[in-house]
Amino acid sequence: MSAIAHSHAAARDFSQSPMNIYWEMTQACALACRHCRAEAISMPHPSELNHQQSLDFLRQIPGFGRPYPQLILTGGDPLAREDLYLLIDEARRLGIGTSITPAATPALTREVLVRLKEHGVEGLGLSLDGATAEHHDSIRGVPGTFDRTMKALAWAQELEMPVQVNTLAAAETAAGLPAVYELLKPFHIARWSLFFLIAVGRGKVLQPLTPEEGETLMKWIDSIGRQSDFTVATTEAPSFRRVVLERMRSEGMTGEQIRQSGATRSYGIRDGHGIMFISNTGDICPAGFLPLPVGSVLNDNLVDIYRDAPLFRQLHDPTHFEDRCGVCDYRTLCGGSRARAFAATGNPLGSDPFCMYEPHAH
Repeated sequence: MSAIAHSHAAARDFSQSPMNIYWEMTQACALACRHCRAEAISMPHPSELNHQQSLDFLRQIPGFGRPYPQLILTGGDPLAREDLYLLIDEARRLGIGTSITPAATPALTREVLVRLKEHGVEGLGLSLDGATAEHHDSIRGVPGTFDRTMKALAWAQELEMPVQVNTLAAAETAAGLPAVYELLKPFHIARWSLFFLIAVGRGKVLQPLTPEEGETLMKWIDSIGRQSDFTVATTEAPSFRRVVLERMRSEGMTGEQIRQSGATRSYGIRDGHGIMFISNTGDICPAGFLPLPVGSVLNDNLVDIYRDAPLFRQLHDPTHFEDRCGVCDYRTLCGGSRARAFAATGNPLGSDPFCMYEPHAH
């Protein structure tokens, strides 16, 4: 369940091209994380995209035109794919920037990181859900994952590989987040992204934060982000953008000052708009946490689905959103978590129940 998030959102029309394409290369994984979206298993799915099908999928991506989307290889554990390096080589040959989110298993060695860098991988995503082995490993389900993650973080720093650390924000982890931040401070990571739990897959066994707890946590994230050497951001909590904007306005910043601050970089990006997800069997979904297949890379054109499939078109246009999100004055820059709306109501266009904001109806 890792994500390497968007970096440069300028000059891209998200209704025409995503910022990031997440590819679940395989369901196979040796871990048993308590919040796994993929419900990963020890063996690959029998209908997992084979090598040729995978090549055919990669060759569709340049159809979006430049700047190409960033490809994030995830899983399961992408290191479990025997043809991993061949597929990375093809993506790089096509000119597609590629990052990877490996699982912290014994397969994640320094030699693997060296090889990934040699093959042109541009970024590494690592998951860290607690500041101690006891806390982290209790979430990950396998002893030793904390130590392996910290070793991988140190190796990546030695190799000057950009790293995003992904941390779960849930009732079980919230109290330990300041300690995780202190643990990360000495490392030169690029980004720390706090993933606000959505109850899909195995994540249903964990407890999400309440909206009030979430609002408090987002204000803390905003506070530390302004003093941190690395970017601090959220995943599946787009209302964080409202929290930041409200604080900037309360400080008297003008619209131009807000734009120049860089805080608006990710505004407008949400599930299915700036993001798309390809499952291990080739299903095309708006996001990994919004598992509504609207096509398949085996039969459909990736670009056409993103631009023209009815669900994607609805997600591109926030005037289609319903209830509070539909009338919210922040609907364009935030739009709510479409995945959480779907998990809570079965309607991907419904309201995000995590947001406390009461919009001013137009």
